[in-house]
Amino acid sequence: GHIPCGLICHPDKEHVLYPLGCTVVIQDLDSKKQTFLHGHTNNVSCIVVSRNGEYVASGQVTFVGFKADVILWDFQRKELLARLSLHKGKIEGLAFSPNSLYLLSLGGQDDGSVVVWHVGKREAVCGSPASARSAGNATVVVCSSCRDEMFVTAGNGTIRVWELDLANRKIRPTECQTGQLRRVITCVKMEDDDNYFYVGTSSGDVLKVSTNNKLMTNYGPQKEKFSSGVTALLLLKTGDLIVGTGGGIVALCKGSNYKVMKKIQVQGAVTSLTRRGQGHQFFVGTNECQMYRINYTAFKEELIAACHNEAVHDIVFPLGTSDLFATCSKNDIRVWHTPENRELLRIIIPNVTCHAIEFMRDGKSIISAWNDGKIRAFMPETGRLMYVINHAHSLGVTAIAATSDCKRIVSGGGEGQVRVWQIAERTHKLGEVLKEHVSAVSCIKITKNDRECVTASLDGTCIIWDIVRFVRKQMILANTLFKCVCYHPEEYQIITSGTDRRIGYWEVFDGSAIREVEGSVSGSINGMDITSDGAYFVTGGDDHLVKLWDYNEGAVTHVGVGHSGNITRLKICPGNKYIVSVSADGAILLWKYPDLH
Repeated sequence: GHIPCGLICHPDKEHVLYPLGCTVVIQDLDSKKQTFLHGHTNNVSCIVVSRNGEYVASGQVTFVGFKADVILWDFQRKELLARLSLHKGKIEGLAFSPNSLYLLSLGGQDDGSVVVWHVGKREAVCGSPASARSAGNATVVVCSSCRDEMFVTAGNGTIRVWELDLANRKIRPTECQTGQLRRVITCVKMEDDDNYFYVGTSSGDVLKVSTNNKLMTNYGPQKEKFSSGVTALLLLKTGDLIVGTGGGIVALCKGSNYKVMKKIQVQGAVTSLTRRGQGHQFFVGTNECQMYRINYTAFKEELIAACHNEAVHDIVFPLGTSDLFATCSKNDIRVWHTPENRELLRIIIPNVTCHAIEFMRDGKSIISAWNDGKIRAFMPETGRLMYVINHAHSLGVTAIAATSDCKRIVSGGGEGQVRVWQIAERTHKLGEVLKEHVSAVSCIKITKNDRECVTASLDGTCIIWDIVRFVRKQMILANTLFKCVCYHPEEYQIITSGTDRRIGYWEVFDGSAIREVEGSVSGSINGMDITSDGAYFVTGGDDHLVKLWDYNEGAVTHVGVGHSGNITRLKICPGNKYIVSVSADGAILLWKYPDLH
């Protein structure tokens, strides 16, 4: 939701497109079915659809000095047509000409050039620096509504109208005069007849500029400017405007004097406004990862999709059901309904990060570990706070698990302590402190009989504890930061993994190594989960791949490609229907569990 104009309703009125990490998602509005366009090597920074709906173009960011690609896609066939690479560092903006003859691309601040591409020939026609040396960077590019040869770029203190001279392969700019006003332009919209275009500014007003004499004709609102700036614009057939602001206001404004006629408040700053068809319905996207549908006549918002807008740290299923799962992130815990892929509950604790969550076996509470050193328990249906254990750990709570009789919680902290808490109906007290680890505890698993548990830590040790007598049974040492550990369902072996990318199998009885397999080619392994029969397990990590392994063979059977951020945790749902993985870019991906027979 952070990308300006990232949410686009396709001209066929049946699909919306939006970027998620390095992929572009195409979602059917009725069936909610999604298709993915894979091809970018880094995060997508802008996306645009041609007027006839045939083409999609998307640009990406790369590291400074490297080429950033623009990819041209065929919408119907969902396939890559061409990679257009000229710009360096970042693609700031893209626009198709009205008849899809040309594609315009604008480079980021390290590049600063605007390039015209011939769509049919898939080659560059010409390019030029986007703004004068004295002006700031251009950040927006928009094409004319009628002529393929005219377009507008705008940005920090600059508005330019360009003409393409195809015979001489040149583009020629004309500066637009705005009188005394100095503005940072955030968005531009062209009228259908090309006579005027409107620009939204970070100062919270809208300027109307004539395309013919390149002069600003009027601007507004004069007094009540929009707070936090205008971030998105839509023009209606009636001549009125819909304005989206950084303060989360969507307002319907009179075209003549910019007077606000209707307004609604959405959550987060508005980053996209896109109309469906003629504009009887339009969609709003915000930077808090919320998508709304608004009917123009009623002018009421309806939330159609929402997700985490920060890294997701954990995912858990309740015992025995695959229809629900919970995820946690900065500020919140969310409970999701798997069959409909929708959010059922959101528990918000502002400005703190939840590191780990667990459903109690009896289903009466969700327990969670937070970086402010508290353990909080919530009702799973209502999200009401049941109890808080204050000062549970000194450097934040980093891992949590509950015994199957629901009477004890084992928690791990950033300082390396493992603590066992006695939980009764109304009271909770500290039962025991186990001090062995010298760095943060990353994962805790408890056996079915509640008599022992294993804790993995970033100090390079995994310890198996007796949690009846509270003594250490075994210690496993390896030259790695352990990120995850799993008991084999028969509990005679454990598997571990971490930053050394190796998956280790260990004997629970004496802590000896059974074998080690190479888990990934690059990057740490952050999450693993094992099936209820112990035949297969899944891993995920910084290589962005979900891998399914045969436990006995120690070999990969299936690989899932789809994430564009580091995978933080993943789970196989009860009944082996799905695998759900969560990642540092805020995505939650559902995978079909493969048929292995």
